[in-house]
Amino acid sequence: MGIADNSPVPRIAVIGGGISGLAAAHRILDQANRLNRSVDLTLIEAGNRLGGVIHTCERDGFVLEAGPDSFISEKPWGLALCRRLGLESSLIGTGDAHRRSFVVCQGQLQPVPDGFYLLAPTQLWPAIATPIFSWPGKVRMTADLFLPRKKRSGETEDESLASFVRRRLGREALDRMAQPMIGGIYTSDPEELSLRATMPRFLDMEQEHRSLILAMWRQRQKMLRSHNQQAAGPRYGLFVSLKEGMAQLVKALHTRLPPDSIRLGTQVSALWKKPSGGPWILNFGNGSQLEADGVCLALAAFQSAGLLEALDAPLASKLRSIRYASTATVNLAYSLEDIPRSLEGFGFVVPAIERRQILACTFSHMKFSGRAPHNRALLRAFMGGALQPEAFDYDDDEMIRIVRQNLQELLGIVRPPLFSLVERHAQAMAQYRVGHLDLVAEIEALAKRHPALQLAGNGFTGIGIPDCIRRSEECADRLLEALDTAHPRLMPPRVAQWSD
Repeated sequence: MGIADNSPVPRIAVIGGGISGLAAAHRILDQANRLNRSVDLTLIEAGNRLGGVIHTCERDGFVLEAGPDSFISEKPWGLALCRRLGLESSLIGTGDAHRRSFVVCQGQLQPVPDGFYLLAPTQLWPAIATPIFSWPGKVRMTADLFLPRKKRSGETEDESLASFVRRRLGREALDRMAQPMIGGIYTSDPEELSLRATMPRFLDMEQEHRSLILAMWRQRQKMLRSHNQQAAGPRYGLFVSLKEGMAQLVKALHTRLPPDSIRLGTQVSALWKKPSGGPWILNFGNGSQLEADGVCLALAAFQSAGLLEALDAPLASKLRSIRYASTATVNLAYSLEDIPRSLEGFGFVVPAIERRQILACTFSHMKFSGRAPHNRALLRAFMGGALQPEAFDYDDDEMIRIVRQNLQELLGIVRPPLFSLVERHAQAMAQYRVGHLDLVAEIEALAKRHPALQLAGNGFTGIGIPDCIRRSEECADRLLEALDTAHPRLMPPRVAQWSD
């Protein structure tokens, strides 16, 4: 009849209760359930809530996102998880009415040219007509059509965002568009940001098509033909959110975990193994311990390094090589009548050359429905990042003052907000510097010495929510496989199951 019901059940500890940890924990239970196996899971979070940087607040009919307000739909892992959790009916796309954004140019908001995608235009005329670039800048940009491709020593050769854009499109394209658009997503210094680790398609476009503009134009034509041929179905646009805010995803994952499997307010102070082998030992700040057959570290890389220092100093050293930046969000609620200028778009980004102390501002009530009551507006500004680290250290009042000053100068808003909310994310944004993929490969090679230990989080193969979900689910699968291979007696038929 096989292994008896009283056989040992494998214990797995997931350390970190952000989206990475939640996705890993859910996947472990889901896969164990599907394979008719038993797992004793513990999810450990040092803070007093789950979700990490994902944090939705409700106040006076407003839905305020203190962290990410959406995830990208082009990467399928976020949508797929929402569907498995039964959230498909709650998915919402960006508003249809004013699907455009602005760039601050010499103190004025200018629309991003139609067809301009992150680095380069898919349509030439709007890029020529825009006042964002000078005529010399526009001429330099069109030179991309005639420049040769760069000879590369191999497919993995890397280049910084700044170097690539200057080389292909010129300095103005970098300073006025690429830096605020892409650098803003990663809150990074474009001189250090790895294009291979963040936007590899652009490097590949150059090799395949020679001209970046030509490649973008061809891709746009292909997408238009594809959209015309697709059957009817949900189309959310580039960014997707949930009706109740991004915390709805956190809540859905939370409810799928056994209540007694979650430990909030619990700090792991050390992670080790006995010299003779055996299970992992987790030391907690209160002096207690937990034994686990497998561990998933869903933390910032430097936090994982701190736990692994005594066990594997070379691995910890490589993990510490991944740097992080701190950011803050400032939500401000207004009456629409207090905003003299029309907000016909989703928000604006601020190039560093404008020398302002905000990175961007989202018009939340325009971007997604249900974010503000009737005749109300919700604006969300961003501060900090790699280029303005000092802004993160301002107190709340100073942050609000700076944001209000910028909104007065750019949007004409003089009246004070109905209320405001500041939230900080210290050392939360991994910085993918040039050579990042090589560094991750070295980390992965060292980590193979510990097959029952997996490293999740946004420090490795993507900072976005879909990327974090993908890596966490891969870590969960590898962890179960490692336990099954090394300790088959620990993977008996399921004796308890949790509904999914």
